[in-house]
Amino acid sequence: MEAREGKECSVNQRQVLIFFVLLGLAQAGSEPRHYSVAEEMESGSFVANLLKDLGLEVDELAARGPRVVSKGKKMRLHLDRQTGDLLLNEKLDREELCGRSEPCVLPFQVLLENPLQFFQAELQVIDVNDHSPVFFENEMQLKILESTPPGTVIPLGNAEDLDVGRNSLQNYTITPNSHFRVLTNSRRDGRKYPELVLDKALDREEQPQFSLTLTALDGGSPARSGTVQVHILVSDINDNAPEFTQSLYEVEVLENSPINSVIVTVSASDLDTGNFGTVSYAFLHTSEEISKTFHLNPITGDIQLVKHLDFEAIKSYEVDIEAKDGGGLSGKSTVIVQVVDVNDNPPELTLSSITSPIPENSPETVVAIFSVADLDSGHNGRMTCSIEDNLPFVLKPTVGNFYTLMSEGALDRESQAEYNITITVTDLGTPRLKTQHNITLLVSDVNDNAPAFTQTSYTLLIQENNSPALHMGSVSATDRDAGANAQVTYSLLQPQDPSLPLDSLVSINADNGHLFALRALDFEALQAFEFLVGATDRGAPALSSQARVRVQVLDANDNAPFVLYPLQNGSAPCTELVPRAAEPGYLVSKVVAVDGDSGQNAWLSYQLLKATEPGLFSVWAHNGEVRTARLLSERDAAKHRLLLLVKDNGEPPLSASVTLHVLLVDGFSQPYLPLLPEAAAAAAQTDPLTVYLVIALASVSSLFLFSVLAFVGVRLCRRGRAGLEGGCPVPEGHFPGHLVDVSGTGTLSQSYQYEVCLKGGSGTSEFKFLRPILPNGLVQDIEQEE
Repeated sequence: MEAREGKECSVNQRQVLIFFVLLGLAQAGSEPRHYSVAEEMESGSFVANLLKDLGLEVDELAARGPRVVSKGKKMRLHLDRQTGDLLLNEKLDREELCGRSEPCVLPFQVLLENPLQFFQAELQVIDVNDHSPVFFENEMQLKILESTPPGTVIPLGNAEDLDVGRNSLQNYTITPNSHFRVLTNSRRDGRKYPELVLDKALDREEQPQFSLTLTALDGGSPARSGTVQVHILVSDINDNAPEFTQSLYEVEVLENSPINSVIVTVSASDLDTGNFGTVSYAFLHTSEEISKTFHLNPITGDIQLVKHLDFEAIKSYEVDIEAKDGGGLSGKSTVIVQVVDVNDNPPELTLSSITSPIPENSPETVVAIFSVADLDSGHNGRMTCSIEDNLPFVLKPTVGNFYTLMSEGALDRESQAEYNITITVTDLGTPRLKTQHNITLLVSDVNDNAPAFTQTSYTLLIQENNSPALHMGSVSATDRDAGANAQVTYSLLQPQDPSLPLDSLVSINADNGHLFALRALDFEALQAFEFLVGATDRGAPALSSQARVRVQVLDANDNAPFVLYPLQNGSAPCTELVPRAAEPGYLVSKVVAVDGDSGQNAWLSYQLLKATEPGLFSVWAHNGEVRTARLLSERDAAKHRLLLLVKDNGEPPLSASVTLHVLLVDGFSQPYLPLLPEAAAAAAQTDPLTVYLVIALASVSSLFLFSVLAFVGVRLCRRGRAGLEGGCPVPEGHFPGHLVDVSGTGTLSQSYQYEVCLKGGSGTSEFKFLRPILPNGLVQDIEQEE
C-alpha cells in the first residue's frame, strides 16, 4: 500500500522531496536508534512509537509520507502513519534470522519523503526460551577399563540448544551414583559440553556396567531440559590410549573449495597391539552444522568437505576429534577450520527513490537515491559506483553507503527524450564482481521551441476568374516540442498595406494551413499581393513565427481587343481620303486597338476580311497599318468599304472587327465629298444655321478624338509603370510576324504619337492624319521608300 501511495505522488511533490534530500541526509545522523522486541510475538505487535524520535506530531506524520526501508524483499516492520507506531508485519524467529549470533540485530531505515529525511535504526530480536536442549544421540555407549584411576575424565557427547544467552544450555547433570559425576565445561565459542569424572575405582567383577541418565538444562524460566541414556561397560585393562600427533590442528580453507576435497588429515597412534592398538576416528562434541559440513574417515582420519563453505555465514569451525582403540580407550584433538573469504558475492544495489519524468528545463536535480552493499569482507567488500561517461548525470556519495544520482543541469527533450542510465557497482576483489542496475528516465517537454515554417516565403499562382473558396495552396509549420506545445494553429496577420482588403481576398484553415480564395480575382485589377501568415503553438506561454506569402494572379484571355481608332460608335462612319496619285504602300490609315489582357493574351494581329475591291488595299498584320497595294487608276471606284479583324493570341482567341471607309480623290486643294443627289438638293436648301450646326459638330468630334487620344496616352503610361513594378514578363526575342506585342501594357509594341499636318505641294494642301512619329532612322527609311 505504501508503494502505491509513493507512485501516486505528483511530479511537483517529488521535486520538492528530492530538493531537500541532502538536508534530510545531513539530519539523518550516523548513530542508529535502537529498539527491541521479543521473538515469536504475533504479527501486528507493538514495537515502539517513533513520533518522539522523528521529532514529529501526529498530524504531521502522514503528510511527510513515512515508510520503512529494510534489506531484502521481506518487509518485517510496518509504520502506522496515523499513530506513529512501529508494528510487526510477521512473527519473528530469532534462530531463523540470526542462528547462534548474538545479539540478533535487524537494521532498517525510516524514510520521510516530503521533504526527504532518513533515520537509521536497529531492531534487536530478544531470544525467548522456546527450544529445549537436544542430544544428537539416542544413547551413549562407553567402555571404561576397570583399571581406570579415580579422577579420570571421560568425554561425553554434548547436547545442543538453539537458544542463546541465559536461555541456552547452561548445565549438565547425571543420575546420582557412587562412581561417577559429570562436569560442565565451555568451549571457545561458549557452548557447554559434559565430561564424565570417575570418582571411585571400578571393579568389573563387582559391577560390570552402569546405566545413567545424562540431563542437559538451559537457563530459561521455566528451564527446559533434554536427556540421554549413558551405558557404561567396564572392560578389561587396556593401559595405552591413542595419542594424536597434534593436540590442535589449525587449517585455512577457501570458501569456494570443492566438495569432497580433503582439508586436513588427523593422525593418532596407540602403543598397544592387536585390537587394543587399532585406532578409529570419530567426531566428538559435534553439532548438526559440523556433521552436515564435514566428513571424517574413521580409518584414515581424512576430513572432507561435504557442503560448500560460506564465509559470510560462518567464518570458522572448531571440531573435536576422538581417536579410540579397540579396547575402548580414546584420545582427543581439536581441529580449527578458518574459512578464507573469496570474492563470491557481487555487490547489491537497493533503489530507494526515483523521479521520472523531469522537466527539460529543470536545474541540477536529484533523479534517484540508492544504497549499495557487499556481503564479502576486506577488499572483496569495498565498492565503487559509476555510470556512463557520455550522460549529463553525476553520482554523489552521501551518508553511509547511500548515493544520489543527479542531473548536471537543464536537459533538452528535443535532443533526447529518454535516458537509459546503467549504474554499475564494482567491488575491489579478485576477480572483480559487478552489479548493474538500469534506470529509465523520461524528460518531459516545456514550450521552448517556436513553430518553424518549412519555407520562409511561399509563392502561390492562381488563375484569374477563379471560383470562390478555391484552394490556392498551403503553408506548413512544425514544432519540435511535444503534446500541446507542438500543436500549431495558423492565422492571417494584418497586411502592411492598409488598402489591401485581405479579409475579403484570402482565408486560412487554422488547423492545417490551407489557403482559400474568398472571391474571384481579376488580373486587370490586381496582379499580385503579399501578406504574412502566423503559426502559433498551444504552449504556455505560446510561441509563434511568421512567413510571407505572395499570390500572383495569372492572366486569362477574358478581354477582347478594343478598337481605339477608327471609332466604332455607331455615328457617321469614318472616311479616309486617298489621292488617286498615291504610290503603292501609301499609308491610308492605321487601326489602333488595345487588349486589357497581358502577355500572349494581348498579342494582337490584324487582317483584312472583306474589301469592296480585293487587291487594292492591304493591312499589315503586326501593326494594323492599312496601305495601298498597287497604283490607283481612274477605273477604280471612288468609294471603298474595308472590313478588318483584330484578333489576340489567347486560347481561345478573342477578336473585334472594324469598318473603314476610303474615298479616292484627285487632290486635297478643295474638299471633295461626293454627295448623293438627295443630299445635294438638301444642301442647296440649307440655310446658314445648318452650316453653323455642321461646324459645331465637327468641333465636338475633334474634341472627343483628342480626349480619346489623351486617355490612351495615360493608360499607356500607367501600364508601363505596372509592368516595371511586377507585371507579367514580356517574352524576349523576335515576335511572330502576324502578331503585335503589347508588352503587358495592352497597347502596341511601340508607343505611337500622331499629329495632324498639312503637306505643301503643287498648291493643293494634302491632309495627312495620324502619321506616326518614328525614330529618325526609321523615318528616313520610309521617306526613301516613298
